Parts: sequence; C-alpha cells; structure tokens
Amino acid sequence: MTVKTNLAGADNFVLQEVIGAYSDEAYTNAQKLSTTDIVSSNPEIDVNTETFIGQVRWFKPMNPTINVASLTDDTDGTPSTYASDFLRYIKTVRTYGGTKVNLQKVVTQQDGLAKIGRDFSEHRSQDEHNSLLSVLKGVAISEALNGAAAGSGSTGLGGQTFENDPTDKKYGFYVDLGAAKPIVAATSASQGAARAEGFLNAIGMAYKDYEPEYFYLVTSPEVMASLRSANLVDQDRVQDGNIMFNTLFNGKLRLIQTRATQSMSATELTKLNTGPGVDIVGSKTSFIVLPGAVAMENIPIDEDVEIERKAAAFKGGGTTSIWYRWGYVLMPAGYNWQGTEDDFPADPSYKYVVESTTPKALTTAASGLASTVGTWQRKAHSALSLGILPVFHS
Repeated sequence: MTVKTNLAGADNFVLQEVIGAYSDEAYTNAQKLSTTDIVSSNPEIDVNTETFIGQVRWFKPMNPTINVASLTDDTDGTPSTYASDFLRYIKTVRTYGGTKVNLQKVVTQQDGLAKIGRDFSEHRSQDEHNSLLSVLKGVAISEALNGAAAGSGSTGLGGQTFENDPTDKKYGFYVDLGAAKPIVAATSASQGAARAEGFLNAIGMAYKDYEPEYFYLVTSPEVMASLRSANLVDQDRVQDGNIMFNTLFNGKLRLIQTRATQSMSATELTKLNTGPGVDIVGSKTSFIVLPGAVAMENIPIDEDVEIERKAAAFKGGGTTSIWYRWGYVLMPAGYNWQGTEDDFPADPSYKYVVESTTPKALTTAASGLASTVGTWQRKAHSALSLGILPVFHS
C-alpha cells in the first residue's frame, strides 16, 4: 500500500509501508542543440565588462582602389581606405534551487535536496538549449523583417535567390520554399537526391559560390521521417565530438533531430506578412546552421552554489535551501544586440523586435511594421558571413 503524505513539509513524497529506494524516471526532453558544434567559444567576448552588454570589434573587408602606374602622368594615386565596425552582445544569468524541511527525513527516509542536486546538470543544459533555440528564432524573425517588412528602412525584397547581391540587406537571409515540402514525393521525374531539391536549392541560394564544406540541418521528426522514407540518409555516420550524426549527401548535411518547435506561430507569420515586403508562404521552419554559428561563453559566478538554513522554521525543525547560479553570453555570428541593455534577458527577449526603440514581442508590434526592426541587427558586411539560415516550407 502506498500513500502520498499530506504533511506540508513533505507533500511531494510517496510513502510506503516497507521503505525502499527511489528510482529516477529518465528525462525525455527534446535533443539539445547546445551540445552540438553549432555552438563554439569566441575569445573576443569579454564576460568581465562592467555592464550587461559588451562589444566585439572587427575590420570590415576593404574595397581597394587599384591605380595604374604611369611614367607620364604625375597625378597622385588614389589611396585605399579601410573601416571598422562593432557589435554588442548581452549577458544573462539563470538560477535554480529548492528547499527541504529538515525533519522530513524522519518520515520519508529521503534527503529532499538530493534530487535537486542530482538533476542540476540536466536542467542547466536544458536551459542553455532553450536559450539557443530562442536565439535561432530571433535571428529568423530579424531576417524575416528584412525581407517581408520594412525593417531595413525600405520595402523588403524577400529571401535569398540565386541572383541577389548578398550585401543587400533588403533581402532577408532566409529561403522561402513556399507551398513546397523540403522532401517531395517520388515521381518518374523526381528520384533520389532530387527529392530533397528544396534543401539543396536553399543552400545554393544562400551561400552561392561561397558554400562551406558541411552544415547542420536541424530537423523535426516529420522531416526526418521523410528523409528516411526517401532513402536519403547516408549509411555511414559522422562522429563529431561525442555525438554520432546521421548525414545526407555524403556528409554534406549533419542531421540534428529535435521535436523542439522551430517554426514561428501562425500569429507571428501573419504579423510579418502585414509588412510591405514579400510575404512568407512556408508555415514550417527548418534551420541550416554552420559550425560555430553561435558563440557561447560562460560567465563565472562567485557564489555559484549557495546553501541557506533557517533554524526557526516549522517550530524549530528548520529548513535548508540550496541555489545554483550560472550565466552565459550567446552571440550569433554577424549580429548586433538591439534589445534591452539594463537587464538580463529571458528566453522570450531573444525573439523580441524593437519598435521605435522599445523591445516587445513581434505579435504586439503595430501592423505594417513600418518602424520595427529585429532584436538581432545584421552587422556583417555580406550575408555570406552569416551562419543561421532559416528555411520556410510546408
């Protein structure tokens, strides 16, 4: 016979007449993106700055002026110039903890804080995964504003094409496959790799002649099932760190399967399409991501673990609390943080837009999006330097 205690200090325990050991149910959370090589360190990030934000500086690519020497014209040659730029990043700090009533062990024979400490690493890695996914979505929203709205100051021209200038920010860094699925059904004219033409076209449109050696493709179980039914998954797998990846096209795409929701909501897409640019038709999203597309640096916390005891609680029985603290910086390559600069951002803040200098959720922005830009401002000179490519599809 089992009974759940109704004691206020131990009401989260199931008791039994013969005391035995507790076992832990396995966590079945979505596969974590933060444990892959999508994330890398960046020594340029200084986590010891005095404010919530920091800056990374770099020199822009030069457009040199080439002179033709002359033996007859004594006019001075035109010198070449160079310029630099910077982007901001934002820190965040997270906490997690719990409390036990000190005398509960007399009844439960279990240490109430043991579970809290035992599962800390799982909860921290899940938090980092959630933040990273929010950053990916935030970048997607910022780029969608470039192509579908007027976020860059002029009417957007849609996503990437095979012909567009990658330095033109009126084109969002995304590919909209529209009503097409990324994996189409087999026909007499569509067999083998041709069935995944959507992903192949997306890579070609985005990176043109500057195509990297390999990518990560963040897929839903639905897309993964389509790839398998099309017999497109390579027989051999690729080991990357401690992870074995299924791949496509002889290792060109390393597959990260996760059920975590990557797509924008219908309300968010509707809001984006109120802008004067080219509407986004695809309702689902997959991400093609380069290695190291998001830099992550941990912030050292002086009191990263703290225990507090209150002896007088529960009529002198006492309570014990334990709290864990950790912090980090997430910075997508080529993007400048335009959100709040006086607070630690929560996950929704990574997906905000900025309307007339005010950060807010996309769904609360004014229709038309005339004065709305993304929280992540593209600062890279060329879109070919970016590492996060949203692919909208059906």
